Amino acid sequence: MTSHIMPTYGRLDVTFTKGEGAWLWDENDKRYLDALSGIAVCSLGHAHPAVHQAICAQSQQLIHTSNLYNIPAQEKLATRLCQLSGMDNVFFSNSGAEANEAAIKIARLYGHEKNIAHPAIIVMQQSFHGRTMATLSATGNPKVQEGFAPLVDGFVQVAFNDIAAIETALAQDNNIVAILVEPIQGEGGVNIPAADYLNKIRSLCDQHDVLMMLDEVQTGIARTGAWFAFQHNNIVPDVCTLAKALGNGVPIGACMAKGIASKLLTAGKHGSTYGGSPLACSAALAVLDTIEKEQLCAQAKTKGNAINQAFSTRLINNKSVIEIRNKGMMIGIQLDQPCTELVAIALQAGLLINVTVEKTIRLLPPLIISNEQIELLVDTLSSLIESYVK
Repeated sequence: MTSHIMPTYGRLDVTFTKGEGAWLWDENDKRYLDALSGIAVCSLGHAHPAVHQAICAQSQQLIHTSNLYNIPAQEKLATRLCQLSGMDNVFFSNSGAEANEAAIKIARLYGHEKNIAHPAIIVMQQSFHGRTMATLSATGNPKVQEGFAPLVDGFVQVAFNDIAAIETALAQDNNIVAILVEPIQGEGGVNIPAADYLNKIRSLCDQHDVLMMLDEVQTGIARTGAWFAFQHNNIVPDVCTLAKALGNGVPIGACMAKGIASKLLTAGKHGSTYGGSPLACSAALAVLDTIEKEQLCAQAKTKGNAINQAFSTRLINNKSVIEIRNKGMMIGIQLDQPCTELVAIALQAGLLINVTVEKTIRLLPPLIISNEQIELLVDTLSSLIESYVK
C-alpha cells in the first residue's frame, strides 16, 4: 500500500491497537512486553487510569486557548516543578527539542548580556539534543547532522565524562557562556559518567561564570531513581530541560531556569502556540501526582538495580557481554558486536527493546513494571542474547 507519510522512520512491521500497564497488543491480538516505554515516555505504562481521567476531564472543559491568556493548570504545573527541582521558573513547549531550543536561546541571551558578540556553548560527543537545526547542531553525532550543513555555529564539542577537556575548552575560548550536557547519554549508548562529573561541571561553571544546562529529557521525571538526575549529585543547574515522561504520552516539554537564567526570556523573546496547554498540563500534573503517590522514584532505583543484578547473574559467563550498567530504570547491556538485529528478533518473541550505537541494548521499562514482568524480561532477553552471540 502506498503511504503518504514521509519516509523518515525505519518502522518495525507491527501495528499496536491497545495497551495496559507494561503490555501492548497488536492488531492480531498478540501481546508484547514493553521494555522501552515509547522511548522513556510512558513511565506509568499504557492507559494509566490517572492520566486517562485527567485527559478526559480536561477535554470536557477546555483543551486550548493559547498563551495570550492565563492558564491555571500551567501555573500549577510550573509551581510543582519548581518545588520538586529547586528551580525558579519554567517555559513550556511541546517536545524535548523545543525545550532545548529554549535553553540555547537563554544561553545566547546570557552571552549578549555579558557583551559577548558570538556566544558559544560546550556540548558533548555522542550527545543527542534533538532534530531542529540548533539542537542537531548541538548534538555530538555526525549521522544526525549529515546533509544539513551549514550547521548553526556557536557549539564547542568535547569528550563526554572528560573534565580536563572542558577545562581546556574554557581556557581557550572566552566566548563560552554555557555547558550543555545530558546527565546520562541515552541515544549515545546509556553512558553513565563518573559519580562526581556533574559536581565538577557545576564548580567549573561557577568559576568561569557560565551557565550549567542539563538536558534531562530522558533522565528526568523519576527515570533514574530521583525526580531529576542532578539530584543524585546534590546540585542545582542554571537550566534544565524536560519532556518525554512528563506527559506520559501527551506531548509536553519544559525548560526550567534558575537565577540569572530565569530572567532572560522576557515577553517577545520566545513563545509557543501550544506550549503549556490546559490539556497537556493536566496530564503532567496527574503524572507527578501518581509518581509521588506510588513512590515511583524509589521503585525506579530498586527495580533498576534488581534488573541489572538479574541480567548480571544470568549472563555472567557470557564473554560477549562487555558491561551491564544502569541508573535506576535506564539500563544498557553492551555487547562486543553489533546487535541491531536483536530488536526485530525480540519483537518476534513479544518483547520491545532498542539498540543504540550498534552494540548497546537500551532498556527503558515503565516504572510500574511488576516483579513477574521483570523476570519475563530478563529470561526472554537473556535467552535471545545467548542465542544471538553464538
